[in-house]
Amino acid sequence: MEKLRKAVNEIAYTQHHAKLSHLQLSLIPILFFASSLYSAALSLRRALYRSGLITVHRLPVPVISVGNLTWGGNGKTPMVEFIANYLADSGISPLILTRGYAGGDEAKMLHRHFLGRPVKIGVGAKRAAVAAHFFERYGYVDPCSSKHSEGLCHGEKVGSRLSSEKIGTVILDDGMQHWSLQQNLEIVMINALTLWGNCHLIPRGPLREPLDALRRADVVVLHHADLVSKQNLEETDLMLREVNKSVPVFFTKMDPCYLFNVGYATSRKPVEDLSNTIVLCVSAIGSANSFAKGIQKIGAFYVDRLEFSDHHNFLAKDIEMIKRRLRELEDRFSSKPVVIVTEKDYDRDPNIFKQLDPYEVLSLCSKLKIIPNRGCTEDSFKKMLEVCR
Repeated sequence: MEKLRKAVNEIAYTQHHAKLSHLQLSLIPILFFASSLYSAALSLRRALYRSGLITVHRLPVPVISVGNLTWGGNGKTPMVEFIANYLADSGISPLILTRGYAGGDEAKMLHRHFLGRPVKIGVGAKRAAVAAHFFERYGYVDPCSSKHSEGLCHGEKVGSRLSSEKIGTVILDDGMQHWSLQQNLEIVMINALTLWGNCHLIPRGPLREPLDALRRADVVVLHHADLVSKQNLEETDLMLREVNKSVPVFFTKMDPCYLFNVGYATSRKPVEDLSNTIVLCVSAIGSANSFAKGIQKIGAFYVDRLEFSDHHNFLAKDIEMIKRRLRELEDRFSSKPVVIVTEKDYDRDPNIFKQLDPYEVLSLCSKLKIIPNRGCTEDSFKKMLEVCR
């Protein structure tokens, strides 16, 4: 199954059939048929919403949607965290609504990052219902009034809860195709390294919707912009404006902060410790290429990589495969390599990588940073969020 997923992913991001294997070429007719069915279902679903046959829920607080046009690796979760931190620092308690896909590694990571912060995280596919539960439990700040809705728990008295706990804004993680909630601001994330692949709908390609869906975007963010040439960024900017002339386009990158040992999550090591070391990047994320490129920029002497499909649950056989690669690297360079994993991979199973002992396994902690681009700066981005404050 892992090999099939990799094959389908390579098809989605390959422009020319000559680069595909015989197995991949044989899969294309099946994928094309499946994409046609997906396209028909997508059109029907959109028509039902436009006709009003499916209810669109309006929440009592502003909703910021962070979504994407393609599958995984577009920086949605780092952007959600960036927005939640800004709102919390501004005195607003945000509620993050996420599906908790594939075991909820992203939700687990967010819970760990926001420990002790006035940020709430609701997990579940029926996000309107999840939001209603949190409003009832914590209350919410009415954006049209200075009065607060109390939304008390059973047996709780009015005024017994701190006002900072009342929810002021909802952040909808992976919200572009979640049409059942009305949104006040729609942010669309795009991976600058891969863009929209072969421009086909899934599973033939990576697109969840046709490119003209970008017309709905209030903000477009080109993520991993630091890993792409200036010329490519300018060409992508022009392509985006052909679809949506007025949309502001922001550039972002992942800024490495520190490393921590997977056996001691509270430990901290400077990223500079990777300089001149032999590194094996192990990842099961949507954009493994950007992860490895980021490690190379830090200054490691040699970077090798083992990649698994997004949200992959590591098994004992995977650990044995990683150990074999580590032994090969140690024999080749006469130096013990270091394993680097992403935080998502760590949070999916905090104990699995301990089995790689005696090799050191570190997790890289990074934060999203906005790169100034023609007036699209961090300050101007935050001003756009003020409409939802």
